[in-house]
Amino acid sequence: MQTALSGHSRIAGLEVYLPPARLGTSAVERRIGESSPGFRVPKGLISRVTGIHSRSVMADSEQASDLAANAAAKLLAECGLQAPDIDLLIFASASQDMVEPATGHMAAAKLGLCCPVMDVKNACNSFLNGLEVGDALIATGRYARVLVVTGESPSRAIRWRVPDFATFASSFPGYTMSDGGAAVLLEPAGAEAMESDGLEAGSAGILGMGFTARSSHWSVGTLAAGGSAYPRDPEATYFTMDGEKLKDAFLDLGCGVLDETLDRLELQWTDFAVVCVHQVSGPYREVFAERAGVPPELLVPSVEDFGNLASVSLPLQLKLAVDSGRCGPGDLVALVGLAGGVSLGMAVVRL
Repeated sequence: MQTALSGHSRIAGLEVYLPPARLGTSAVERRIGESSPGFRVPKGLISRVTGIHSRSVMADSEQASDLAANAAAKLLAECGLQAPDIDLLIFASASQDMVEPATGHMAAAKLGLCCPVMDVKNACNSFLNGLEVGDALIATGRYARVLVVTGESPSRAIRWRVPDFATFASSFPGYTMSDGGAAVLLEPAGAEAMESDGLEAGSAGILGMGFTARSSHWSVGTLAAGGSAYPRDPEATYFTMDGEKLKDAFLDLGCGVLDETLDRLELQWTDFAVVCVHQVSGPYREVFAERAGVPPELLVPSVEDFGNLASVSLPLQLKLAVDSGRCGPGDLVALVGLAGGVSLGMAVVRL
């Protein structure tokens, strides 16, 4: 278990891009039925189980890097920055354009950047880990401006033709997924805000992070194609997951790292303006919040209207909270990520 002392960078900008095409849950059920002779999804089942009404779907001509670049281009324009102003781009996503090269190169090329790039991948916690890496590199003085971007394209891995209910159940995660992109600009918090034990009270910045994992549970949810295990198997190109085993895996993981991070920073959940939690479904969001002790009024519901956006989920919720006036400069926000593998992470940020 790792609980890094942070406080070396601040979030200087945030943007999200969602493709304009929308796909309702009833349309998802119809498409499965039309593609699966002899199998019919019980009407309304997906909506009842997940609470999801709609999701975004990228165009056939778009790639994961396009979604990231679209969000980043909006961010750079809003911040008044040009390509030479960026020192490092981190593409932090569960998705990728291809196995080689790093998708960060495609995103950087589309933005006209000439800086170093890298990919960070940890399922739905990829973006949160990207923040961790960017914050740490700024702390060393290696880079001053780090652009952390993500582009999630899970619509390309949905199984529409299912022969039976067992196959439908194992493919179920795909029917919750949504496409989107996000970008965050990290900059040094400023020497005047730094103290030996981190950021002084009231200073904007990433105050602390905590991460943990139970990697023995990696097999409960996979998208296996493209690696050395299944380089060319078409069946490996679809999401598969055992929902009950995944729930048990997260129960085994526990919430201890969240409590330890809060204790180390001498904070309680009630100190936050909002708590953004990765959302795979509406019901599970409430279950997790209850287990972690997060007051429900601090949550930012998103999965119902936007679907499961994988690593885009947390920046989307923060953007929704900022735009709606639920949080702003000086406020504390928490970003809590859950991911297959399985892992749990948290970032505490003062805006």
